[in-house]
Amino acid sequence: MPGNQKLGELLVQKKIITQEQLDSALISQKKTNLRIGEELIRSGIVSEENIISNLAELMDIPFIRIRAATVEQEVINKIPARFVTHYNFFPLAEEEGSLRIAVSDPLDLYALDEIKLVIKQPVKISLATSFEINEAIKRYYGVGAKTMAQMVDDTPHLRILSKTSDEDAESQLQSESDDPSVIKFLDQVIQQAVRERATDIHIEPFEDNLRVRYRIDGLLYDVPVPAAIAHFQSSIIVRVKIMAEMDIAEKRLPQDGRIQIRIDKEDFDFRVSILPTAFGESVEIRILSRKQIFFTLSELGLDIDGLDILNTMIKKPHGIILVTGPTGSGKTTTLYSCLNRINAMERKIITIEDPIEYKLHGITQIQIHPKINLSFSNGLRSMLRHDPDIMMVGEIRDLETAELSIRTALTGHLVFSTLHTNDAPGAIARLLDMGIEPYLVASSLNCVIAQRLVRVICPACKEPYKPHDELMDEFGIHRGRFKENDLYKGNGCEGCKFTGYIGRTAIFEILKIDDMVKEMILDHSPSNLIKQKAIAAGMKTLRLSGWEKVVSGITTPEEVMRVTQQDSE
Repeated sequence: MPGNQKLGELLVQKKIITQEQLDSALISQKKTNLRIGEELIRSGIVSEENIISNLAELMDIPFIRIRAATVEQEVINKIPARFVTHYNFFPLAEEEGSLRIAVSDPLDLYALDEIKLVIKQPVKISLATSFEINEAIKRYYGVGAKTMAQMVDDTPHLRILSKTSDEDAESQLQSESDDPSVIKFLDQVIQQAVRERATDIHIEPFEDNLRVRYRIDGLLYDVPVPAAIAHFQSSIIVRVKIMAEMDIAEKRLPQDGRIQIRIDKEDFDFRVSILPTAFGESVEIRILSRKQIFFTLSELGLDIDGLDILNTMIKKPHGIILVTGPTGSGKTTTLYSCLNRINAMERKIITIEDPIEYKLHGITQIQIHPKINLSFSNGLRSMLRHDPDIMMVGEIRDLETAELSIRTALTGHLVFSTLHTNDAPGAIARLLDMGIEPYLVASSLNCVIAQRLVRVICPACKEPYKPHDELMDEFGIHRGRFKENDLYKGNGCEGCKFTGYIGRTAIFEILKIDDMVKEMILDHSPSNLIKQKAIAAGMKTLRLSGWEKVVSGITTPEEVMRVTQQDSE
């Protein structure tokens, strides 16, 4: 078995480290009592992968990247989660009566002997990094597998709950929700979501299981969790309610709350919504970082023309600027970016929101409270008494809010708000359908911005490709000319979790309310006709905006098609 010096000499020989770095590590090793490889990793001189791969070479043991390996479920089922997490190994495959396992420390002979006793069959070892072993355990056994196994062992009364009274059951559930294992499991689910860049966590009960999903870059992904989680559904929900300061006894009505947590030295707000369903209460947690970096207008994804239009519109002294799109399309981010752009000492800006997603320095923000009758419309009336220059209404949901917003704009205020419509001209039809007079819409509206979020191609695995003709036909008039290698896609790698995408950017459709559009509004023209005339006058549709990002190598045709509808040619 190699000594410390042999591993160090190999690293120096391969020029992975210098002799000076090795000498320094050997001196530090006497104080820390770590092995030389561990000391080099601790000091940040060498990565764990470098140490493990070279140790494998010295000891003539296979080195494996578990991410690239295929592991049969039968092998996983053979070894309980509590064993793989306790001894920090991962089962790989059956090989002629022996079990091939991945370990990160081949020098821990005690642990290897214990593993052989547990498995009760010969063992062959490969070396892998502890990071990959832990990731594989999460992927195959589920997030919080060790914690869940401990909870099952420590909970002999799983089937007794149904025999107790409602009051006793509630008391018992609250006691279980305070159990360190329940707390630890929920913490692991939340921390994993943050580290995977998730914007939402969904905990959904069904007849025979409890499903956990993360929304990452706009799409939902299943989170592997142990099957035993279904037994602790009520305890987990109660724990969420306690954290969000909700009524744990109320199970028939929807509830909303907030949680504040610090993860990896960063503060997060979690907006929690609980909804009663046929098989129990469903939980949705929106993750909001307090350190959110607000985008400048140019960073939102606007092209030069769109940037010029928006810069002109937000500098107007009065009128309404509407942002439209479905939930999760980045409307709030666009509004915050506009407010940050025009926020100045000589202007007073007030917002009313539901909820306040991020705190804006120098801007007065109001949270609506329907239970005490603080609605958008009531709050808007009160805001006017505070002498604002600019106002933001989180969403125009009804006729009263729409009328107040328009009359506020007509009395010399700049108003920002949102609507849920499919495209920019659709916002006009929506206002008219609410009962707003056409002359009020025409005289108050400055512009309407429709937007969507598209995923960005992963730069690490980006490669040129030629999409099939049927796909390209969907873009019709927007295809233009392109060479064979003009379009790109992500091939999939560890950095993007093999999706080919990492992060998102926005595409925009901006409708200026000019004299032509005003006349069409007054003439009660349908939104599709307004759209046709606006396109003829130079308006870029969402799909055209997306196509420009496709040919720029930012996103893919498939992604643009996913979030937009086909334009009329």
